[in-house]
Amino acid sequence: MLQTIRSVLRRSAATAALVLGAIQAGWAGNQENVATVRDYFAAISGKDKPAATLNVYVSDEELKKHVVFLESAFPHYVLVSEDVVAQDDKVAVRARFQGTHTGDLMGIGPTGKSVDVPFIIIYRIAGGRIAEHWLSIDQMELLKQLGVAK
Repeated sequence: MLQTIRSVLRRSAATAALVLGAIQAGWAGNQENVATVRDYFAAISGKDKPAATLNVYVSDEELKKHVVFLESAFPHYVLVSEDVVAQDDKVAVRARFQGTHTGDLMGIGPTGKSVDVPFIIIYRIAGGRIAEHWLSIDQMELLKQLGVAK
């Protein structure tokens, strides 16, 4: 009986070590992905966003186009991260977009107004870079803050 108990405990300890190792490996990978997104936010927030900088962090061509589009309407815009959650190769961020409207925005001429708009974005990270994204921003709130919608 004692032999059986020792055998079960050894197998349980080995299983626990395997599970813990898998969890730690996943956590480490998630932390690297979170660091990629945080470094990206720090590199572009409140600064010029040249292609060379974007290329360090982003392989997603649509995201690059989006950044250039927003930068032309809100130069040196800032992204303020409020919550970050990671799982597998995805990083979700609840954040705020802050900037001053000094350029054309889809036919809306510069208003000179500052905006602070909430958004949620999910990034897929591959090879240490943002490979894909899904964005949800409160567009109506943006238009209200620009004074073109009620």
